[in-house]
Amino acid sequence: MRGVYGVYIAVPFCAQKCTYCNFASSVLPRALLDEYLAALETELAAEGWAEPPDTLYLGGGTPSLLEEAALRGIVERLPRVEWSEATIEVSPGTVTADRAALWKELGFDRVSLGVQSFVAREIAATGRKHSARQVEEEVGALRGAGFSKINIDLIAGLPYQSRESWRESLDWVERISPPHVSAYMLEEDEDSRLGREILSGGSRYGARAVPDEEQIAEYYLEAVARLECLGLRRYEISNFARPGFESRHNLKYWRREPYRGFGADAHSFDGRRRWWNVETAAEYVERFRGGRSPVESSGELSPRQSMEEHFFVGLRQAEGIEPAEEEWETFAEPIRRLADDGLLERGGGRLRLTDRGTMVSNLVFQEFIN
Repeated sequence: MRGVYGVYIAVPFCAQKCTYCNFASSVLPRALLDEYLAALETELAAEGWAEPPDTLYLGGGTPSLLEEAALRGIVERLPRVEWSEATIEVSPGTVTADRAALWKELGFDRVSLGVQSFVAREIAATGRKHSARQVEEEVGALRGAGFSKINIDLIAGLPYQSRESWRESLDWVERISPPHVSAYMLEEDEDSRLGREILSGGSRYGARAVPDEEQIAEYYLEAVARLECLGLRRYEISNFARPGFESRHNLKYWRREPYRGFGADAHSFDGRRRWWNVETAAEYVERFRGGRSPVESSGELSPRQSMEEHFFVGLRQAEGIEPAEEEWETFAEPIRRLADDGLLERGGGRLRLTDRGTMVSNLVFQEFIN
């Protein structure tokens, strides 16, 4: 791949599977994990690397659980370069001073900490085991190792969450003072155990204690206002940062810049074509056992598909998008209608979601998909 691009590496291994998680990650047997890491190193080693990447994102799963030899084995398969940003995803309870020092030595300069909640009952309902104090101590260890770029994930809508408990989590964010926060609204879909339970009307995993959609929206809006007061500006629907601390790697997704994915369920985009690997670690390993490519599907985008993507991906950003003349013409009718409804606003040649539009963004995006 040529040009300024990012690299995403998937490590879909966790100590436990969280109830809300809809990613292609799981608790892998040790033997499968070892085979997966060997296959991943093979895929990385086979890359041509016409030009080195400028960002790296090691996600999962829980890559912070990787032992030193495994982590080095991954990083050493990449071109020797000083990345403009290198992120590792971390779960609370996996940070130690030694691990933080190793991550720093290997070139990582950003840590994304999957906290989700600082409230004991909510944490327990997800299957997690950390405490608010533990998160505070681990952020301190990261800062002691030299990390200034730290993200904390939160989820609005977890079982047993109330307005008071949500404010408690936001209080902890203020106390810890990270420069970046990702605040997501709970997704209810078939890809997570909690989502399936909610959709089927069941009671496991605290499904009946999940706040309703109106409450979740209220919690999200409260987070927007509170984080803004803390100097964390919303630059994407779910992402907030102090100036200069935005995720450079994730911005590539929303700006449709090139990126290359490695590992199970990893996606790639070169500006014209998209392709992605098989979904599970077991399928991924099986492909390499048989000497086959891990790529499951690939295709070049049509001009119409590229325009649609520009809208439904780019409009996630607070700055919106700058449509080309052809795009203004192609989508003139939905743009006019959504603007009249107060969901989109235009100015200076740009188009962006209004605050109301942000709350129903999926409905807005559907208007630009054929």
